[in-house]
Amino acid sequence: MAEVDDAQVAGLVEELSGASRRRRQDVAHQLSLAAKAHPEVMLAHVDALVDALYRPEAQTRWEVLDALTAIAGVNADAVADAYDGAEASLFDDGSATVRLAAFVFLCRLGASSAERSDQVWPLIDEAIQCYHGDAEYRDMLAALLGLARGAASDATKAALAARVRFDAESGSGYIKSFSAEILQAAE
Repeated sequence: MAEVDDAQVAGLVEELSGASRRRRQDVAHQLSLAAKAHPEVMLAHVDALVDALYRPEAQTRWEVLDALTAIAGVNADAVADAYDGAEASLFDDGSATVRLAAFVFLCRLGASSAERSDQVWPLIDEAIQCYHGDAEYRDMLAALLGLARGAASDATKAALAARVRFDAESGSGYIKSFSAEILQAAE
């Protein structure tokens, strides 16, 4: 989506609640691209995006989470109501992609303020323990680095440092190098 205007976005957002699973997926993908290019255009449609986190198909949910992550980068307050939907998606049994998108969103949300970091940390910590070493773990570590470099509270940064310290000191490969970078950023 090269140029994005509010009328186009509004039309697409309306289709997020349509009957066609395939169309919801296509629309969610287009909205994700629009949000990454122009997140500010999406601000008026956050409530509909949050609602779309409860669609049955995984692709709609992960694309919407990607859109919300982009919006969080410019206005975290606007997407704070996505917390519950992201929590449900973080432990989606059927889709690693949905889980990763939720993790990245929660890290971005947590990086926006000390209070939000304290809110999201227990979920992020649990996910680290659940998905450590999974195929998507490298991308999770990249999101954790963003959290460590953000406005997270001292308590969250200390807990994050404690969580990755073993891998930073005794791990190997990308897990060791990312963990060391996270540890350095958090301390």
